[in-house]
Amino acid sequence: MFELLRSNSLRQLLSRQAPALVLSLVIAEMFYKFGSFTLECLGFLVTWFVLDALFALVARAFSRPATDGA
Repeated sequence: MFELLRSNSLRQLLSRQAPALVLSLVIAEMFYKFGSFTLECLGFLVTWFVLDALFALVARAFSRPATDGA
């Protein structure tokens, strides 16, 4: 976590992580009722990881230049 914060500017972190972070918090708050803080925290972190990976895949797919097959 320290390396993540140290290696990127605040603007980069917010633009890349904020959407996945906020959505993960909402999902965890609404659906994760495991009765254990540790399990709920782990569920939140896994959800954040998965959503961030999905957002990165989508961003990469839309940032590729289109080829016309010629």
